[in-house]
Amino acid sequence: MRFQDKVAIITGGASGIGLAVAKRLASEGARIVLADLNQDNLNKALPDVRSAGAPDIWGSVCNVAIEAQVEATVSGTLTRFGRLDVVVNNAGLMQFKPLEELTGEDWLRILNVDLLGAFYFTKQAFLHMKPGGTIVNVASIHAIETEPLVAPYAAAKAAVLSLTRSSALEGKPKGLRINAVLPGAVDTPMLWDNPNVKSGAETIDRADVGKPEDVAATIAYLASEDAAFVQGSSVRVDGGRLDRL
Repeated sequence: MRFQDKVAIITGGASGIGLAVAKRLASEGARIVLADLNQDNLNKALPDVRSAGAPDIWGSVCNVAIEAQVEATVSGTLTRFGRLDVVVNNAGLMQFKPLEELTGEDWLRILNVDLLGAFYFTKQAFLHMKPGGTIVNVASIHAIETEPLVAPYAAAKAAVLSLTRSSALEGKPKGLRINAVLPGAVDTPMLWDNPNVKSGAETIDRADVGKPEDVAATIAYLASEDAAFVQGSSVRVDGGRLDRL
């Protein structure tokens, strides 16, 4: 039980990769905080995470783009559980629009969630985590190779990798480890709602599509003591798809 007695916050935790991470950490003994934008989704997800083995669980409605809500989620976690050991910055937003049609508001909407949300939780972790704490940022292979119509998302995910490196440098003296995963094509609504996929402009071979649980297993490794000497790394979880793009 790698996460026995530990407390983990997972953002965007009520569905997709976030829910898979929550269930995986719960199965290994973690007490879980699901942070998600939607109370109804939280209500549906909480029983699944409890059934996966979570000794205790709490759902916090949180817009990660609003720093005060992030602070409230972390404060509530500390009040309820008395500690914070793992943060998984998974919440993300993707928009499909040609570059010439994007507005500043479009860019800020994506950056506020995908980049600043990760920063706000990292800041709170630095303020409240004890040595041994870990942060795992969910980036994307779009940070390295991308496609049309997703410029703000790709830029935000590339910035998340930079944030990971900077956080790892500053976190190491505090005894904190920070790493990132780069999922490829994963069987979630974000993949199948992609208009490039729907139109056939981007062909997805089913053999290249992973499961949320595949990403969750890598995150669990990075968050655990098994990865004690892994710091500032960006780990691809894409079935080798990036090598073929």
